[in-house]
Amino acid sequence: MFETSSFFLFLSASVLLILAPGPDVIFTLTQSITRGKKAGVMTALGLAVGNSIHTAGAALGVSIIFKTSVIAFNLFKVFGVCYLLYLAFQAIKHRNNPASTKESTETTTGSSLFFKGFLMNVLNPKVAIFFLAFLPQFVNTQLGNVPIQIFILGCIFMVLVALIFGLIGYFAGSFRIILEKSSFSRYLNVSSAVIFIALGIKLALTRQ
Repeated sequence: MFETSSFFLFLSASVLLILAPGPDVIFTLTQSITRGKKAGVMTALGLAVGNSIHTAGAALGVSIIFKTSVIAFNLFKVFGVCYLLYLAFQAIKHRNNPASTKESTETTTGSSLFFKGFLMNVLNPKVAIFFLAFLPQFVNTQLGNVPIQIFILGCIFMVLVALIFGLIGYFAGSFRIILEKSSFSRYLNVSSAVIFIALGIKLALTRQ
């Protein structure tokens, strides 16, 4: 379905884009370092699966709404900013909890961490526009089935995100042992809150 040269170009571009410093990488790193390897991996999986929503949107043409509708873009942006501020509040709330201390089920279960990563991705309108602009570039219109081609490319991108972010989260979690016998966890949680607030401000200032 895809030309070999175009497909390898897509893979190369995808890997470079995934590795580029951004909110998702920072989010994975902070969750991994403060909560451990499992947290980093589950967060990475949540971020990856969140891309499935944007992939489906791009394939069905729904994402075009966020590119043309100011109201839809701003509404999604508000939800994203609110969620980032919520994460900042949670980090400050648990700032005195050492990394080795088990927190409530709400904040430590794999499903909760997965859902956090999922929402982090889904509630970012920039990702929807990115998929709409990026994926179609590697579609071969002469072969037809454009939505299916976009969906396949999106799934491949999603797998790459899971693998790369998962590895980042796993190895970043190794630093957690340094924090278990130190009060540095408090400062790290506060730093995480600052990062979430900064990301929220950046998203709030994003223009369509």
